[in-house]
This record gives sequence, structure tokens and C-alpha cells, in this order.
Amino acid sequence: MQELIEYIAKNLVDSPDDVKVTEDKQRGRIVIRLEVGADDYGRVIGRNGRIAQAMRALLKVSAVRHREYASLEIGE
Repeated sequence: MQELIEYIAKNLVDSPDDVKVTEDKQRGRIVIRLEVGADDYGRVIGRNGRIAQAMRALLKVSAVRHREYASLEIGE
């Protein structure tokens, strides 16, 4: 799941080297944190948060296939 978010984010931003994705387990769920360069947050979030919502939807589908629960946090 971490690789999915990293792949999407690196293809959206101007500086893919600044993309950092970490994965933690908390209370029986997986929390994926996405950090990008300061200028690229707008690209990852999208207008009215549509890109962020789409990434969360894809993550949810992937988590269900693995019988887990996952959430995406963007930023620090």
C-alpha cells in the first residue's frame, strides 16, 4: 500500500525526490503518511481536495483486499 501512494505522488509532483512515504501500525490500522516538497502540496491535495480523496479511495480499496484498515495523512 505504501508503494501505491508513493507511485501516485511521485507522478504528480514536480520534484519526485522530495516525496517521502512512511507506514505505521496504530491500534490495528495502518497509517500512511505522505510528505512532499513545500511547493508540491497543492498538486497532491488538488482542487477542493479531489486528488487527496481519490488517493484515499484507492488506498481503502487496496486495504480491503488485504483485509486491513488504512488511512492516509498528508503533511507533517
